[in-house]
Amino acid sequence: MLNSKNSNKRLESTKKYIDKLQENNSKLNVVRVDLAYKKPHSDDVTLEEATKDLERMFNNRRSKPTIFQDQVGYVCKKEYTKKRGVHFHAYFFYDGQKVQRSAFKADQIGQYWSEHITKEKGSYHNCHRTKYKKNGIGMLKYKDEEKRINLDSAISYLCKDEQDIEPIKTNKKDRAFTRGTLPKSKGKIGRPRCSNNSFTSS
Repeated sequence: MLNSKNSNKRLESTKKYIDKLQENNSKLNVVRVDLAYKKPHSDDVTLEEATKDLERMFNNRRSKPTIFQDQVGYVCKKEYTKKRGVHFHAYFFYDGQKVQRSAFKADQIGQYWSEHITKEKGSYHNCHRTKYKKNGIGMLKYKDEEKRINLDSAISYLCKDEQDIEPIKTNKKDRAFTRGTLPKSKGKIGRPRCSNNSFTSS
């Protein structure tokens, strides 16, 4: 259950963002990978340091076409728990006509995070190697309403406030939840979403 108007607003905005991605792409490859830090580094990495690592990875995307080429969007939630420290739940959306191997792509992102961005301090979890009863990741075709509903349900978790982190004091623009900018329309290559089929929170 979402616990605030901000959470509901965040969820609806994110669903519209994914709607637009689907309008522009007949297939979306939804790649999910969780990014974190190994012990004992996770106990020491500050929120500001973790944020800089994430920003460095996003800023480096153009220079790493083997990993990020054909990426059309992303959604990322920053969280903190005492056990795991600062970590990120990230969804990367790729043009499904050009990128088919979800698990391979998640490994590429995770290894880049672990080996290059964090200099071996980082860790990752490839969510495509976990079986989910209601699977919303992997190849999402524009006619696959069930998978889209499952994706919306999973995204709703990222929109919750429970584990939100307060914006870093030294960077007022920092937020716990981020996503890509709303893309310009390409003329509805895929199919527009029907509002009555979208996931709704209770």
